[in-house]
Amino acid sequence: MSVQPVVEHDGVRQRLAELRDALLHLHKALLESERASYEQTFGKIHSPYQFLQLVTADPWFAWLRPVSQLIAEMDEVLEAKESLAVAGVDALVVRAKTLLIPTVDGEGFSQHYDEALQRDPDVVFAHAAAAKLIRA
Repeated sequence: MSVQPVVEHDGVRQRLAELRDALLHLHKALLESERASYEQTFGKIHSPYQFLQLVTADPWFAWLRPVSQLIAEMDEVLEAKESLAVAGVDALVVRAKTLLIPTVDGEGFSQHYDEALQRDPDVVFAHAAAAKLIRA
């Protein structure tokens, strides 16, 4: 029994790259929204280094890690030399779709995501762009 090589279908890499870029834009909007919220509560963040430290270590920003991890996984897939399997890309798209469901009564990411959508129009626009690519 021979193993068939994975054939990359037209547009699969481009679709994943576009979704990755949209998620990166959403992640940036979420970071800026959380930064503003954090500064209202605790005072000004004085440097990019301090902000990086907070994002990576402070529980306030921990809810953003699932988006960061998904983007990192997409980067790994896009940087791989192998052809992309449609099923693998579809699985990443499904994960993005599942992740980007805001819930008022939820907890963790979905609840914080809902709060960010309620307070920041930039997050709403970035969400809409990502959701459009997920539906495509």
